[in-house]
Amino acid sequence: MNDSLTQDELADAWPVLDTAERLQAVGLLSRPDAEDLFLTVSTRDQAELVLAMEPAERRMWLRLLAPDDAADLLQEAPLAERAAMLALLDPATRREVTGLLAYAEDQAGGLMNPHYARLRPDMSVAEATAYLHRFARAHRDTTYYAYVLDAEQRVLGTASFRELFAADPARPITDVMRPDPVTVREDLDQEEVSKIFAAHHFLALPVVDDAGRMKGVVTIDDVVDVVREEATEDIQKIGGTEALDAPYLAVGFASMVRKRAGWLSALFLGEMLTATAMGRYEDEIARAVVLALFVPLIISSGGNSGSQATTLVIRAMALGEVGLRDWWRVIRRELASGLVLGSILAAIGLVRILVWQGMFHAYGAHYGLIAATVSLSLIGVVTFGTLAGSMLPFVLRRLGLDPASASAPFVATLVDVTGLVIYFSVASVVLRGTLL
Repeated sequence: MNDSLTQDELADAWPVLDTAERLQAVGLLSRPDAEDLFLTVSTRDQAELVLAMEPAERRMWLRLLAPDDAADLLQEAPLAERAAMLALLDPATRREVTGLLAYAEDQAGGLMNPHYARLRPDMSVAEATAYLHRFARAHRDTTYYAYVLDAEQRVLGTASFRELFAADPARPITDVMRPDPVTVREDLDQEEVSKIFAAHHFLALPVVDDAGRMKGVVTIDDVVDVVREEATEDIQKIGGTEALDAPYLAVGFASMVRKRAGWLSALFLGEMLTATAMGRYEDEIARAVVLALFVPLIISSGGNSGSQATTLVIRAMALGEVGLRDWWRVIRRELASGLVLGSILAAIGLVRILVWQGMFHAYGAHYGLIAATVSLSLIGVVTFGTLAGSMLPFVLRRLGLDPASASAPFVATLVDVTGLVIYFSVASVVLRGTLL
């Protein structure tokens, strides 16, 4: 390990180092640089680093963290280590962290920081700014807004630092504050919290209990992590695997196989229906072998259109752009889209068959009927795939399941079977009396 190492160099190399190498490298940095780096790495990496330290070293690193960050680190640590790590904190922080650990990790209470700027309603602006000047030096991470609380700790209003410093120092704080602030319940799911941030563009939100008493604040920094985590989970599910609970390289081999094998097996069983459908139309294929040439084209087009639709709808649901009540608007939109997209692919398929026939005489005397069969089938399969892909997330949401479970491979497998039925049904009508 290089004896002269900068914080930026270590940050670049961090992903490829194991825990022992990271710990050794941190020791080569100056104390301020090491602390800055420690505060910027993920909670999982912080936990692994602290657990690799000697017990005497753990205390000073744990005490660098804000209570909410310390609680997150303890949740990453093994259960057997948590009590000992908690004992390393000072009594006041220990009480705060213990309170935070009572919340689920994915709730607003689990995200919040119990340190926030609180003001009395009888304060003047001058008194408030004097207090906030002292508060900001000790708690920079949560210094976005000040909260005016009554004697019962209920939120009466909020005031930004900019508004306070611009106001007349003699004015009462109640004249400057914004009443009826937006709050989040302590048991609200983190994904819903992120939607509230996105809707209102706040830097921090107060967290309240059932009685409206303020418990802490959730900051935009916490929500950025939530959005990344939720998006990662959705993308993994859309790809046809269980959500990973750790970075890709940190997931054990057996765990990775287990998370992928379930979905892959289910999809394989689904594809067996495709083989069954092919067997059902074995006589038609024997009489008109040319039909088999276009099976991959037909079913892949339906699967691709379905995957497109389900991905768009799942993302729209995640962003709050589409709700259950919008299903009819979506189905009308996707019906029109499916017909247009199917017609585009049908035109391309028609041209391809006609060109190949002209150049190579590949499809015999009934090439025109074959072209019509393929074109009409593409319109039907793409339209069905688009409708199925767009509606499946609605069905899952209605059943109380995660819409992201409507993975693109699952939709493609579903449309493969129906695509074959549509294709050979169209062929039996168009080619009756000629090839069939």
